[in-house]
Amino acid sequence: MYNLSRAKIYMILAICVFGVLYALPNFFAGKVNMPSWWHPVNLGLDLQGGSNLLLEVKTDDVVKERFSSIEDSMRATLRENKIRYQQLNAGEDFVKVKIDSATSRSKAVNAFKKIEDGLVVSETGDDFVEVRYSEPAINELKVKIVNQSIEIVRKRIDELGTKEPVIQRQGTDRIVVQLPGIQNPEYVKTLLGKTAKLSFHLVDSRTSASDARRGKISSGSRVVKGSDGVQYVVEKKAAVTGEHLVDSQPSFGEGGEPVVSFKFDTMGGRKFGEVTKNNIGERLAVIIDNEVITAPSINSAIQGSGQISGNFTVQSANELAMMLRSGALPAPLEIMEERTVGAGLGADSIQSGVYASIVGFIFIIAFMISAYGLFGLFTTIALFMNLMLLVASLGFFGATLTLPGIAGIILTIAMAVDANVLIFERMREEVKNGRSTKDAAEVGFNEAWRTIVDSNLTTLIAGIVLFSFGTGPIKGFAVTLTIGIATSVFTSVTVTRLIIATWIAKCKPTKLPI
Repeated sequence: MYNLSRAKIYMILAICVFGVLYALPNFFAGKVNMPSWWHPVNLGLDLQGGSNLLLEVKTDDVVKERFSSIEDSMRATLRENKIRYQQLNAGEDFVKVKIDSATSRSKAVNAFKKIEDGLVVSETGDDFVEVRYSEPAINELKVKIVNQSIEIVRKRIDELGTKEPVIQRQGTDRIVVQLPGIQNPEYVKTLLGKTAKLSFHLVDSRTSASDARRGKISSGSRVVKGSDGVQYVVEKKAAVTGEHLVDSQPSFGEGGEPVVSFKFDTMGGRKFGEVTKNNIGERLAVIIDNEVITAPSINSAIQGSGQISGNFTVQSANELAMMLRSGALPAPLEIMEERTVGAGLGADSIQSGVYASIVGFIFIIAFMISAYGLFGLFTTIALFMNLMLLVASLGFFGATLTLPGIAGIILTIAMAVDANVLIFERMREEVKNGRSTKDAAEVGFNEAWRTIVDSNLTTLIAGIVLFSFGTGPIKGFAVTLTIGIATSVFTSVTVTRLIIATWIAKCKPTKLPI
């Protein structure tokens, strides 16, 4: 205990000094200019105020689109294998085709299984062949859709510069988005409400909109409404899709009007170049979210990049560029719930939490000093250091402090003295057994260490489990509890030990002051 090397002493003091210097500016927010590497404690939605959105991912829409794509693949497979069929149509979760010949049905079943992994192909007994996804495949697809949606939402929110947003899954198909500091979520709702699916389709020059209204349209074309109210007949199959987009920026056209510039990756650029080269004189429709933005004529081959023009304002061009840059949502999002937390309510919560912490701190100090005298005062110093290190750790690691997190801090303050109580009581026993003050202190720290580790380790495991599997308030509580356990063990044992060792070395007491 008394043979601490200078290196250990300096390391303990350095940690304490760093903790105090890193934590103190949090108590003087806005009044102290700090270097760029310093990060204050991030306040959660319940403390800072902001917006909370609950989004539902419309996975069924994507599944339906998948079956529409499977229908096209089945038609191509039947044509390739020269199999005659009577009916081929897609439902919401299946595709059925009628084939009269038993031999042809068997051949079709084997061919359909190769279209995509996870498909269940079966004969229904009425000359139909039915294609569905297996249960594991459909569940995996929906999980993938939600995970992709979370990533795209995160990219779009990050573009706004929102600090420490919380974006996480809730249940199987819902996403919680918490935006601290944002009181008006309308702009965010606008950005998240658009899937921003971009695709380029050749306009079917052989069919007019009036022909389409009379039903005179080929199976490979479809009618899409334009942003200007005009209907366009375009090819169903996209010439190039937005998945090949690598960059998108707002800019201005030759006439000074706002436009959106885009750039493809190597594969997308090659496809775009081939399409424009082979279809000079034709029109190419730019479709975003099933709406034709513009359909210019192709005058020459275009390699790798281009511009989207339309009735854009500067703001709408910025929004579209940002959404295209962050990527298209794989499925539409529907806002199920919206809540706004006022900044005043958050300030009241912080104030109440601070008062509760101060009151708890005072009561603990009073108890420790009345029960252990001078050693109780040493514990008070360690307790203060524990609070500083806890706040510094929250800022250093970028953790978010929530209202349940304040409850975790208060609990940590209360639990932090447990180790000192164990040590001091063991010291009393050793003094009663005839040991000297110096030896009693030595044995007290050494023998109580195992018990301290055991008791804190079980709480640490519980905190890690809560953090790993909990969400919202539970995770906020677990953050401060887990960090608080680590800092309290350090201060209660290491810092207190250094203080007592220094006191014994300087004062050489003959009686234990507890």
